[in-house]
Amino acid sequence: MIDRSKYGPWAVIAGGSEGVGAEFARQLAEAGMNLVLIARKPGPLADTAQRCRDLGADVRTIAVDLLDTDAVGEIASQTADLEVGLFVYNAGASTCNELFLDTDLSEFQKVNDLNVTRMMELVQHYGRSMSYRQRGGILIVGSLAGYMGAWRHTVYAGAKAFSRVFAESLWLELRDRNVDVLELVLGVTRTSAMERVGLNFDAPGISVDEPADVAAEGLQHLGDGPIWVAGGNAETARANSAFDRARVVLGAHEAIRALIDGAH
Repeated sequence: MIDRSKYGPWAVIAGGSEGVGAEFARQLAEAGMNLVLIARKPGPLADTAQRCRDLGADVRTIAVDLLDTDAVGEIASQTADLEVGLFVYNAGASTCNELFLDTDLSEFQKVNDLNVTRMMELVQHYGRSMSYRQRGGILIVGSLAGYMGAWRHTVYAGAKAFSRVFAESLWLELRDRNVDVLELVLGVTRTSAMERVGLNFDAPGISVDEPADVAAEGLQHLGDGPIWVAGGNAETARANSAFDRARVVLGAHEAIRALIDGAH
């Protein structure tokens, strides 16, 4: 599944305790990779780490909130002695799903900090070593939300659009350095985090993917960058890239409202 000579011996997974991140960890452990798992909650982090150790992986955990301004420095310090050949940024989440004009701007800044700023900082940190060694891989978990504007997703959708174009640009810069860059674009995925916020997975017209399946797709297609749309959602991404933006946004609006109404 994974070329350890190119992407090993260590993989760092930001957002590696639950859902898709935990599946990345499990599947990489099964492939013989060693892991650094980063997450905010120590409990789920320890549980996932132990499952990976049981599979034979050497695992380090870093319990840190990526919204803390010193998080990247702490992560860099705790991994300074490791040869990291794969970096997975799975920490991007929509931490504020409110109407833009009704909400303090500082809440939306957290969305940008998590999905854009920390992602860039960590990608640059690990990507520099990979470029120097001329081998490695960077996988950024993206979202179909980045293909269109959406109700209550003003900043999150914009952040995900940024990360997609960022991945394409970085792919161009690193392809001659034997460093693969892939944004794995997810549709609606049945994770515990999404269940906790009350998303309606039974909403009409919504296709729901499983974490194990999309993680496997991402690892399988790591060398097929810059973008891979997971879970059979490629046609949706293509349709949502059309030039008639009003039609695209309005056409998806009711489906998105049906999906997230239960969370409000």
